[in-house]
Amino acid sequence: MTGTIVVSDRVRDALAGGRPVVALETSVLAQGLPPPRNHETGQAMAQAVRDGGAEPGWVFVDGGAVRVGASEQDLERLATSGLARKVARRDLPMAVASGGLGATTVSATIWAAHRTGVEVAATGGIGGVHRASGDVSADLLELSRTPCLLVCSGPKSIVDPAATAERLDELGVPLVGYRCDRLPFFVVRETDIQIEHRADTPRDVAAISRARRELGLDSALVVCNPIAARHALPAEEVERAVRACDARASQDRVRGKAVTPYLLSCLAEVTGGRSLEANVALLIANAALAAEVAAALDLR
Repeated sequence: MTGTIVVSDRVRDALAGGRPVVALETSVLAQGLPPPRNHETGQAMAQAVRDGGAEPGWVFVDGGAVRVGASEQDLERLATSGLARKVARRDLPMAVASGGLGATTVSATIWAAHRTGVEVAATGGIGGVHRASGDVSADLLELSRTPCLLVCSGPKSIVDPAATAERLDELGVPLVGYRCDRLPFFVVRETDIQIEHRADTPRDVAAISRARRELGLDSALVVCNPIAARHALPAEEVERAVRACDARASQDRVRGKAVTPYLLSCLAEVTGGRSLEANVALLIANAALAAEVAAALDLR
């Protein structure tokens, strides 16, 4: 690796020994969840990855380098409100040059994972096409040009699921439903949008990813793992809450990278904290599934 891409000893040893690694974004800790739930969730996600037989590879920026693999002290700093800037792929040069602390979104995370030989990543929900503003997340373009496997619970509930699925189709990014036939919608278990492809075991997912790799396709494989029914929120309730939060964001003139954390925070407020707890549950579940898939893959 170059001096601007640094892999931790634990992640390096895992890769050298042919053991699975799961890349994890850190923006969810710095901007997606409030303290102390963010730090607690980060610890639970890391443990879920280890329980699945893989090594967690948190991706972040610090000290003039993109880093893959974080210590407990790193996670504590990332989870401290306001210390870390939000870093998408486009922001990496500036974040590295500044020498400061940065928390990576999906786009920056999968870019760094691919550069360091990590094939599997996990997050809560991907960005997408926002309904009110029309903003399009950088996640989508990056998924179209970075070969990897990303486990998520579909698009975040704050975006337009149909428009997001259509844009992914246009970009050539395949969606695979994990034990489901309809598109999950983050804290909502399913939408009425059909998913053409399905996998029912981690080995099935690994086989699809292996075929993608052998074909030399440059796009990511997005595995949609629906939130467990006991944690899911009703679609109608989330729809009402998102409409209210979109109106509030418009009134407050929230733009750009601030939109997603603003809306997620608003959604948690409007749902009495239930969307926050659902978010935590699906993050841990996706980390666990990603570890199982990574263990099923022949990464050597």
